Amino acid sequence: MGKPKNTTQLQSLPSIGPSLAQDLKDLGFFAPADLSGQDPEQMFAALCELRDQSIDRCVLYSFRCAVHSVTSNDSDPELAKWWNWKDKAL
Repeated sequence: MGKPKNTTQLQSLPSIGPSLAQDLKDLGFFAPADLSGQDPEQMFAALCELRDQSIDRCVLYSFRCAVHSVTSNDSDPELAKWWNWKDKAL
């Protein structure tokens, strides 16, 4: 696996570093605006299928955080942290 390429725009999103930015690009998302209206759960499932393996759920939480950041005007700094997007306890 090579070094992620040209992922700077996606890395401007909270919770998205070089590796997750490359994952998003591999899923067909190239700019923050591409995430608007997307379903993080479907994105996560598609990534698991693309990689043909189970992926840590923290990736799902990061996707939730990133999608929220482009679809909401909520500026609560706590919502810019991926760990605040974990699954709710049942």
